[in-house]
Amino acid sequence: MADDEAAKLPRKVYEQELLRLQTELVKLQEWVRAEGARLVVIFEGRDAAGKGGTIKRVAEHLNPRSARIAALPKPTERERTQWYFQRYVEQLPAAGEIVLFDRSWYNRAGVEHVMGFCTKEEHQRFLRQCPIFERMLVEDGILLRKYWFSVSDAVQQERFRRRLEDPVRRWKLSPMDLESLTRWEAYSRAKDEMLVHTDVSEAPWYVVESDDKRRARLNMIAHLLASLPYHEVPPPVLELPERPASTGYQRPPRDLQTYVPDHAATL
Repeated sequence: MADDEAAKLPRKVYEQELLRLQTELVKLQEWVRAEGARLVVIFEGRDAAGKGGTIKRVAEHLNPRSARIAALPKPTERERTQWYFQRYVEQLPAAGEIVLFDRSWYNRAGVEHVMGFCTKEEHQRFLRQCPIFERMLVEDGILLRKYWFSVSDAVQQERFRRRLEDPVRRWKLSPMDLESLTRWEAYSRAKDEMLVHTDVSEAPWYVVESDDKRRARLNMIAHLLASLPYHEVPPPVLELPERPASTGYQRPPRDLQTYVPDHAATL
C-alpha cells in the first residue's frame, strides 16, 4: 500500500493542474455557448472506476444552467416499452449546452447484459443499432466524446472496502455493485464485445487508466479539451455600480425573525 501511495501523483501537482484545466473548461463552456455547439460526454466503466469523481471535477465550476449531469435511474414500466434509446434522446443538449452522461445507453451493453436485465436479442439489437444511433448524432452536429474508465480488480475491491467502511460514502455501494466482484470476467467479456461493435471512427472510445484517480481526472479532462476546437471568448465588460445613498430604510428588529442557531459557536 505504501508503494501505491508513493506512485500516486502528488496532491499539490494534481491540484494546481486541476485548477488550470478547470479554468479551461470554463472557457470551453463559453465557447460552446457562443458557438451554439452541443457537447455530449459519456462516462462509462466498472463500478468504483472513478467516473463520478471525474464528473464532479469537470462540472465543479461550470454554469449549471447550460452544463448538466444526466444520471438516469432504472427505466419505468412505460419506458421499458419504448425504443431503447428514446429516454436518452430526451437528455441530449440543445444549442449552447453540455451534457455529461454518468452512465448512458451503454447500460445495455454492460450491467443489463451481464445481470440478465435484457434478453440476448435486445443486447444484440443494441450492438447493431448503437453505432447507427451515434453516427446520426455526430452527423447532426453533436460533439460526442466517449470515455471508458479502466480499473484493476484489486483496486476496485479496495475502493469497495473503503466505501463499506465510510459512512458518508456507503450509499455508493449496492448489492449489485458487490455482485460485480464475482462477475469480473463476465463484465470483461461484455466490455470487449461492446468495444468491438461501438468503437467506430465517427464516435471512438477513449480508455482512461484509473487506478490512480488523480491521474485519471487530469488525463481525461486534458484529452477532452485537446479534442475540441474551442477558443477563449472575450467576456462582457462588467463594472460594479456605485451604491446609492440611503433613503432611510431601517432593518426590522432581529427578534421578529427566526434565526438558525449558531452551531459553529459550540465547536
